[in-house]
Amino acid sequence: MLQPPVKSGPRYNQLIQSDKVRVIDENGENLGVMYTREAIEQAAEVGLDLVEVSPNADPPVCKFLDVGKYRYEAQKKANIARKSQKTQEIKEIKMRPNIDDHDYDVKMRAMHKFIGEGDKVKVTLRFRGRELSHQQLGMNLLRRVQEDIAEVAKVEAYPRMEGRQMLMVVSPK
Repeated sequence: MLQPPVKSGPRYNQLIQSDKVRVIDENGENLGVMYTREAIEQAAEVGLDLVEVSPNADPPVCKFLDVGKYRYEAQKKANIARKSQKTQEIKEIKMRPNIDDHDYDVKMRAMHKFIGEGDKVKVTLRFRGRELSHQQLGMNLLRRVQEDIAEVAKVEAYPRMEGRQMLMVVSPK
């Protein structure tokens, strides 16, 4: 047997399943508890639908509304909420253990910019050849990065080795 398609959104008119509901009219006045059939008839007289606004209450709360307009407003609110959401990205800054001062300053400016935009920054320090035997140089560099960025960011993942590279993650305070 085929089931009718599941409708999203609030139940209204004949879709309301409880036999008694608390009714609020179009002006926001409480009309009290009444039978669902009566409430639907009263809403139709005013030219509106009976919409279930609080289905979990006992008895459920229904309002005289225009269903199309109610759905449209709800969808508009959801879109605005989705727009104003800020996603946090992870940006990556790559360095070498023997980085020059000017290059270091350029990388730090980029890190400040990323953190100012609210993103996390993953600092990757790549070792090549014999540099791998001087990991303390890498640790010192990452400690310097940590100190230079301390006022705007906090360390989320402390420096650790992964193969030939040392990683550290910082995020905005």
